[in-house]
Amino acid sequence: MTPVEVVDAGHHAAWSVLQVNSGLDLEHAPGAMLDGMDFYSPGEVAERTGFSLDTLRYYERIGLLHEIDRTAGGQRRFTEYDVLWLLMLRCLRESGMPIAQMRRFSELARGSDETVAERLALLEAHDRKIEEQIAGLRAHQEQIRQKIRIYRAKRWHPESIGTES
Repeated sequence: MTPVEVVDAGHHAAWSVLQVNSGLDLEHAPGAMLDGMDFYSPGEVAERTGFSLDTLRYYERIGLLHEIDRTAGGQRRFTEYDVLWLLMLRCLRESGMPIAQMRRFSELARGSDETVAERLALLEAHDRKIEEQIAGLRAHQEQIRQKIRIYRAKRWHPESIGTES
């Protein structure tokens, strides 16, 4: 499966499926010019990643993306690896990672293998925050489900509706 086929298969699974199944080092691949690599216009990348064109420009400007290749006419052209990196950024952002931490992770990912320990620590800390958020959401969900059970029980006794405090 090519990187683009993986991307087309779904945003959330794309990064991990390609990383695990292909063994590609996607953190060191951006910017690499590989034979036969396809290029994508900003519009195509926006469609594939769900990011707006403004967000793509912003992410490039603040350093979340490496310097994107340009055509002779100056139009940005993205590689398959750029698309996959953007999907990783989407995962981090949608799971609540602040932009500042995303910038740090991006800087580290462009670094040497000496930064792996710091990348790992950053991701592990973020993973712990996600676990805390999930636990909190589960507690809220249980409270909502309890209220649903109360309302369902009362639907058989209309006279009791409104008497709950």
